Formats: sequence, structure tokens, C-alpha cells
Amino acid sequence: MTIKRFPYEGLGRCEAVVSDGKVYAVATDPYCADDIIEQTKNTLAELTRILERAGSGHAGLLQATVYLADVRQKPQMDTVWIEWVGPEQNWPQRACVGVDLDEGCLIEVVVTAKVL
Repeated sequence: MTIKRFPYEGLGRCEAVVSDGKVYAVATDPYCADDIIEQTKNTLAELTRILERAGSGHAGLLQATVYLADVRQKPQMDTVWIEWVGPEQNWPQRACVGVDLDEGCLIEVVVTAKVL
């Protein structure tokens, strides 16, 4: 089994790993926008870039975990998520969790997707 890693600028992690026909990816807002709507848009744009680089996309989504610094902002995040994820056939199994994130980071998204 081969493993392909897509390095990240930070130490100790990759932005994506491809193994056994699956993509494991993580994204945050590279610009650290001031509000949850903009951070979600930026994070999901980054996730699109990462998935495409790794050979997948929205249609390959299997599972997603959305980490929110303030889980009360889930409704605002959902408005952006619904538009981004697209039609029902793209919908992954998804969980949203409230957690402590790095300062200024309001959202982090981890996904598993099938290579397309």
C-alpha cells in the first residue's frame, strides 16, 4: 500500500494524505478572517483546493468533522456549508464540535473523501 503525503507549512503534519483510495484532509482559514461566515468561506475554499490537489472533490466526500471555537455559530457556518457542499449526493456524514482552537481561528474542518 502506498501513502502519498501533501506537506503543510507547519511542522509535524500534512494538509492531506492519500492512502488506499481515500483522502484524509484538514483545512483552516489561511487569512484568519474576523467572522465565522468569512472564515468558513475561506476554510472551505482551502479545503476545495486541497481535495482537488489530492485527486478528489465534493462528490468524493465521505465524512467531515467541523470544529468550531463557538458552537453557537453553527447556524451561520451551516449557511456557507450548505452552499459549498452542493447537492444531496455530495453530503458526507458530518459532526460539529465546539472546541478551543488557536487564537483567531474560528473553524477547522477535517474530512475523509474518496479519490475520484
